[in-house]
Amino acid sequence: MNMIKRTATVGMAAAALAATALVTAPTASATSYNGCTYPRVCFYLTDSQWNGGTPTAAYQDVTTGYQNLGPNSRGANWVNNTRNDDRAYLRYIVNSTGATQYLCLLPNYHVNFSSAFTVTGIRIDTAATCP
Repeated sequence: MNMIKRTATVGMAAAALAATALVTAPTASATSYNGCTYPRVCFYLTDSQWNGGTPTAAYQDVTTGYQNLGPNSRGANWVNNTRNDDRAYLRYIVNSTGATQYLCLLPNYHVNFSSAFTVTGIRIDTAATCP
């Protein structure tokens, strides 16, 4: 995967199903970004919504377990974390195998999910780094 202007990309590489290729980069701001108001983790179902800065859902509560995503966030193309000190774990399905995987999204980063993946859950933690 190549880094594309402050974007994290979850991509599908045939040889890397077990270790999904991921490139992360920070967002442009440590507060609000692309229509996502601080301190939220926003979901954009389509590239058009991402490009237009119009999130379709947002989460901000720290949780101990995963929240299942609703119809305005499940399967989103983009997820944006505007929180300054909190990571967000995203649960997603590898569509070709049905395997469930997890991605840690750092504070002030965003990620693009290709059509090979379906994001299904979120957990926000009070830690700024990913293990």
